Amino acid sequence: MKRIIAGLALACAATLVTAVPAQAAPKNPVTAVKKQLAPGKGVKFTERTTIDDSVTRMIFVRRSGTLAFRKNGLAGADSTGKLNIKASDLGEDAPELLKAMAAPERTIWLGKTSYLSGGMWPALMDDQDKKWFKLPNGPTGGFTGIFGQPLNVAEPATLKALLKNAKATKGGYSGKITVGQARKVSPWFRATHLRDDYPAKVLKTQISWKLSVDAKGLPTRLVTTFPLGVVNGTPKKSETISVDTRYTGWGTKASIKAPTQSDASDTSKEGQEKALDILDSLKVGTK
Repeated sequence: MKRIIAGLALACAATLVTAVPAQAAPKNPVTAVKKQLAPGKGVKFTERTTIDDSVTRMIFVRRSGTLAFRKNGLAGADSTGKLNIKASDLGEDAPELLKAMAAPERTIWLGKTSYLSGGMWPALMDDQDKKWFKLPNGPTGGFTGIFGQPLNVAEPATLKALLKNAKATKGGYSGKITVGQARKVSPWFRATHLRDDYPAKVLKTQISWKLSVDAKGLPTRLVTTFPLGVVNGTPKKSETISVDTRYTGWGTKASIKAPTQSDASDTSKEGQEKALDILDSLKVGTK
């Protein structure tokens, strides 16, 4: 896959997580976020994921969307992601699945069901007249979401776990959390990566993070940096991912609904298993 090298707009991941002299953050983010969690409300986000293999750094994925709330938690998410490639970057002999992945994908995630459209998903549908691929127990953000933000600040328990041993910085906090800790506390993390058999080495791997908050204590930006192996199961210090997520519009109206039955492909169990197998294989197919 031909990758487009990132410009100078993104500072290196190591810089992003470097702590500055400790200062008190404006308000308690856990309390601030809890006040926002109500049916019909939500927050918007935009993010970009950069991969650094010690030789090149490149923006790999760009994503945006809305998180919808329920009382005390998340009700769902509606996101669009795009790999940083164009169809014209791929040769004529490139596999059809790879060509399809050059297109944006959209994911509606509600509880334990994902509805996926665009990208590779049309190729997996039993009914080509349908727009959406319905996948029970599917990922929060489709394939591109696997490379998205693993930590969700709209989950109070996750935010509390992050802040437990955090350092106050100018305008926010910084710290580290292991994959095992994040996986244990966060339904979002588990639903994003869909992996049951993390090697012990990966569970002990640390995710470095830096959180910025506004005067009310609401998150405005979260930057995480961690080994690529958190995704593909083989962590190496020379291969890292940095995910930079910006949050806007806390309290915005958000009502995410499932596509109608006439628009969603009710795939067979065989088709669902094939989709999950492809997701799992693609997670290690980034090199």
